[in-house]
Amino acid sequence: MIKNVRLALLIIAIPLMSGCGWNPLGFISGNGGSDEKPADLVDFDEEVRLRRQWSVNVGSGQGDKYNRLKPAISGDVIYAASNNGQVIALNRESGSRVWRTNLDYETTGGVGVGGGLVVLGTENSIVIALDAATGTMLWEVEVTSEVLSAPATNGEIVVVQAIDGKLTGHDAETGEQIWIYENTVPALTLRGDSSPLILENFVLAAFGNGSIVSIAIDNGTLRWEERIAIPTGTSEIDRMVDIDGDLFVSDAGLLLVPSFQGYLAAIDVVTGQTRWRVEESSANGASSGFGNIYISDERGHVKAYQTGQDDFVWSNEELDLRTLSGPESFSNYVAVGDYQGYVHLLSQVDGRFVGRTKVDGKGIRASMQSRGNTLYVFGNGGTLTALSVE
Repeated sequence: MIKNVRLALLIIAIPLMSGCGWNPLGFISGNGGSDEKPADLVDFDEEVRLRRQWSVNVGSGQGDKYNRLKPAISGDVIYAASNNGQVIALNRESGSRVWRTNLDYETTGGVGVGGGLVVLGTENSIVIALDAATGTMLWEVEVTSEVLSAPATNGEIVVVQAIDGKLTGHDAETGEQIWIYENTVPALTLRGDSSPLILENFVLAAFGNGSIVSIAIDNGTLRWEERIAIPTGTSEIDRMVDIDGDLFVSDAGLLLVPSFQGYLAAIDVVTGQTRWRVEESSANGASSGFGNIYISDERGHVKAYQTGQDDFVWSNEELDLRTLSGPESFSNYVAVGDYQGYVHLLSQVDGRFVGRTKVDGKGIRASMQSRGNTLYVFGNGGTLTALSVE
């Protein structure tokens, strides 16, 4: 699969050492031995318009190291963080600022929100907790390595995943480490990590070796482990099977998760049993709506499968190699962003284009968020925008 994708290297450590991160999907410079170019945008009959409700600049945005800092929503407030340490809370209806805090760290993992906390991870292995109401720093603690995904919290515990494959649970009030779970990660991985997901009394986490685990939230013991991708091939690149997208659980209690050079799988969150899987390759997470699962694969093809089974529904291949964000379903639509900063709206029924607008000239890497009829987009250059459909 990977041979057909335009490639560029981003090395963050010495090759063949744990924690080495490589990004073949995020940069359009370089072609990895291929002459293929990103598809030109096609014309279509616009059926809906995306209206900009408000737009705010957040620091340096994603920065230059292929971070995917995704905003988080809690109640009427949306929280966002930039790579240069600016953290901001905004009223999600008006865009008016609630508070802003500037940290003395390069933020690489965030934002996690829950139980009155805003939690973030940094390049130099520091996890920070802020008061969600005021932005005041409550505590900071050092973990085992760089944090590239948003920590998770329910207000009682904070769960952090570091790039060395270690998952740690911390007291939400003090930051003190309560437990640690260790998973072996490959020598070479994509730059990024999936964020842990807290569900009642257990935590779900995905790793660069293609495995999903369920961990007891109180003591970090393993409940179950399931592999959705098995490394194959002779080279380290061929054997990459990262799971970097956000974990998503359907109303039926199925974890829907794609992996890079692996499968899109539906896993029972209680037992860990794989209900079905289909061969797919994606470094992004999935979303659902209209009884479908939506993914954007490594080539930039947006696809829909039936949620309860692996039946293929539709595919839109007209964004080929445009380096898409993960899909976000809202209202009657599926939204994806691309490397030029366009937001594309597709019909959930058949995948046709119904709307398009440009948000950030530096591109859109992080998955979007939605509430009701409003879509929230955080561009690479730091533009946080609320869009509504009309």
